[in-house]
Amino acid sequence: MAIERTFSMIKPDATRRNLTGAITKILEESGLTVVASKRVWMSRREAEGFYAVHKERPFFGELVESMSSGPTVVQVLEGENAIARNREIMGATNPKDAAEGTIRKQHALSIGENSVHGSDAPETAKQEIAYWFSETEIVG
Repeated sequence: MAIERTFSMIKPDATRRNLTGAITKILEESGLTVVASKRVWMSRREAEGFYAVHKERPFFGELVESMSSGPTVVQVLEGENAIARNREIMGATNPKDAAEGTIRKQHALSIGENSVHGSDAPETAKQEIAYWFSETEIVG
């Protein structure tokens, strides 16, 4: 199995509820290592840029508004099959469909306030990591 890196985000709905430590603990206990992490408050422009892939979708405006509404923790995770592992740990986007023990089942409030984001593919991970981090900030 390959060691890889993925991007992870703890969204404003979770940071407002002081869940940063609890979510990071779940990620680390699942075998992922945090090799970069910072707390940011996305501007509207940063949120629009980060989620540009969804620009034509009807939920884009609500997504940008939500993501720029409070602090967010952006992270780079490393581990065996980190992308798939992180997505498994996060659970389904809709917390009603998420498996027991996943972050979204435990912490998400709704499909819109689902507490976390993670890259879905190696190319996406590379782009999302580069959006928030320079190479010198990744120290694992």
